[in-house]
Amino acid sequence: MAKTAKPDFFQKTSIRYTIFVYFTVSALVMILLIGVSLYGRLSGQLTATIREENQAAISRINLSVDSYLRTLMKLSDSLYYGVIKNADLSEEADTVNSEITLLYDNNKDSVANIALLSKKGELLSAVPAARLKTGMDVTGEQWFKDTLNRPENLHFSMPHVQYIFDNSENQYRWVISLSRAVEITQGTSTDQGVLLIDIAYGSLQQLLDNAAMGNQGYLYLANSSGELIYHPKIQLIDAGLEEENTPAVQNYRDGNYQEIYQGKQRDVVVKSVGYTGWKLVGVTPRQGFSLNNLKTRLFMVFVIAFFLFLLALINSYISSRITAPIEELEKSVNALEEGALDTQVYLGGSYEIQHLGRSIGDMAKRIQTLMEDIVAEHESKRKSEFDTLQSQINPHFLYNTLDIIVWMIENEKKQDAVKVVTALARFFRISLSRGKSIIPVKDELEHVRNYLMIQQMRFKNKFTYQIQADEQVLSLASLKLMLQPLVENAIYHGMEFMDGDGEIVVKVCRQQESLLFMIQDNGLGMTKEQVQGLLTEKNHSSSRRGSGIGVKNVNERIRLYFGEEYGLSIQSEPDEGTVVKICLPAVPFDELAEGEEKP
Repeated sequence: MAKTAKPDFFQKTSIRYTIFVYFTVSALVMILLIGVSLYGRLSGQLTATIREENQAAISRINLSVDSYLRTLMKLSDSLYYGVIKNADLSEEADTVNSEITLLYDNNKDSVANIALLSKKGELLSAVPAARLKTGMDVTGEQWFKDTLNRPENLHFSMPHVQYIFDNSENQYRWVISLSRAVEITQGTSTDQGVLLIDIAYGSLQQLLDNAAMGNQGYLYLANSSGELIYHPKIQLIDAGLEEENTPAVQNYRDGNYQEIYQGKQRDVVVKSVGYTGWKLVGVTPRQGFSLNNLKTRLFMVFVIAFFLFLLALINSYISSRITAPIEELEKSVNALEEGALDTQVYLGGSYEIQHLGRSIGDMAKRIQTLMEDIVAEHESKRKSEFDTLQSQINPHFLYNTLDIIVWMIENEKKQDAVKVVTALARFFRISLSRGKSIIPVKDELEHVRNYLMIQQMRFKNKFTYQIQADEQVLSLASLKLMLQPLVENAIYHGMEFMDGDGEIVVKVCRQQESLLFMIQDNGLGMTKEQVQGLLTEKNHSSSRRGSGIGVKNVNERIRLYFGEEYGLSIQSEPDEGTVVKICLPAVPFDELAEGEEKP
């Protein structure tokens, strides 16, 4: 069963780093577990504390609001029982108005208007307002009707803009109206009336704006029907940009509630405001119940940093003690990987590491011996393969050449026969070259010249050839039997079936640090697929009548001797001929010949 491959991360990290990470992660997990436990406990305690603080804050604010409203109700009692009830308005109107003015002056920070109205809606006295607005009939107002229908109660209205008095200074002032039924004496008659006190909304708003409900909390004031009297975002709510859970206020009783509103959990504290029936509601989002104050965060950061520092020191010491011998052994192994097989392998550390070091040392010695054997065997095999490749001269070429010689002798063409025999002798002399694979360019050109001469006579001058070479390249090094297979390919596959005369041109020149051979013919040419096949298929270009050495073999020999950046390139088009280029390094023959072994 195959083993599962490890991720690249573990393959590329050191054992010291791995041990350090594992130890640190394990310790961090334990710290996190402890931290989560402590956090949960502290968070629970904090939640309980915040709830208690919110309850206390609501109680304090409720006490302040209640005291504020009681002051206004006492003002109402003072006006009624101390000024209006025992006064005869028909005779003491000015006195009543003076006393109302005095009480107004003492409370004008929280009171906008004080007015006394008859049952019929007539304005009997008003401070600081002077008169009702033209056409204003207060008897049709709901607050006026409720006051007369329930004379035993004090009535508080919702916040509104003062609209019944014609007073330029207070014309657009926001107020909450406190009204009550009173007895009015005018001469011998007594009748009902209405005492109206416009409470300045700003004074109540200021009282509530200064109240705090902890982190992210807020409070608002609503009546028993859920209508908002005060809210820190009242303008946004009126504009429809914000919402508040006012319908739930009707069901609230004094106490603590937990609710989900608009997908968010929050704690709600409710407290009724005395005589009014209003409800003071404190709201704290649950995210405010967190350990997020500055001191707590700094303390937690300090604790975590301290533990991380200790962990780093302890884990670094432990990992270094464990991995130091392994790292030393790894240095020895790296030296062995770089080829220094005689490196002294580290043998320190624990028993297991010492045993591993001895095993690696023994293995390195065996590898060194095996490598020496493999190198020797590879060199021998490589030389044998090249010798075999160089000796692949097709017998058909020799038979055909001898037939030409016999035919020439029989037809008394002795001079031509002598040329062919001489060319054949030189051809074989250079082919053998005393077992050398590297020969001068001039010998390689002489070899291909002899071959072309023989083939030209054989094909009865069906083609012509030219060999062009700069004088300076003749002494450079070339690979033996490199040009003949390419010229042979041009003859048998490029010109054998041509209607006209063929032409083969062999050129040699130097381009900077490269030696360039070019074999050009005007034969039938090839398609791109045929060109690709010459360089990929084994012995694709070989012929029974030729040498049997394929173009692919020539290319492989060049790369084997000189490197992958050198070799063949072929350019050909059907009916346009073929150009084969060979690129070799421009190296003098003497430099390469010194390193080549002789048979």
